[in-house]
Amino acid sequence: MKYLNQIIKSMDLLSSDSKTIFIGQSIKYGGTGLYDTLLNVPDEKKIEWPVAEYLQMGASIGMGLEGFTVVTMFPRWNFLLMATDQIVNHLDKLTIMSDGKCDPKLIIRVSVGSEYPVDPQCQHKGNFSEAFRLMCKTIDIIELNEPEDIFPAYEKALNRTDGKSTMLVEYADFLKTK
Repeated sequence: MKYLNQIIKSMDLLSSDSKTIFIGQSIKYGGTGLYDTLLNVPDEKKIEWPVAEYLQMGASIGMGLEGFTVVTMFPRWNFLLMATDQIVNHLDKLTIMSDGKCDPKLIIRVSVGSEYPVDPQCQHKGNFSEAFRLMCKTIDIIELNEPEDIFPAYEKALNRTDGKSTMLVEYADFLKTK
């Protein structure tokens, strides 16, 4: 099965869970590659968000603390950088600071920007996976390099009971090439 189809299959799995909610930019109305991966997800499970990454991550953490499994999506790593404080100083440390009493389960979708058919230049195609691995103690960061990696990784993120959030790193160019 192709890369795009595996992501769609994974989003279908996530949306079948009653606690799952999707939040991000261009998820209801198009504009990024995220939109096409969510066509089967009911609109009532989607929250279209403005370009306010820090606020998006803060709201996602809050919803996670209320028991939702939040799939919070950023079309590119370079945009997710705006939410770094929320991820590194809050989401990643909540479980540690609360002795496991606060452990929101977030699924963070982020993509390495595409270079084809148009190269957006360096400000839109970064991959900061390794830097985040160095900064985060409790977030599992998984790069989705091959189609067969995708569904098991999303299934693990949905079903985990260890109090960890999961960041899944997709590659936009693979949507059309793998």
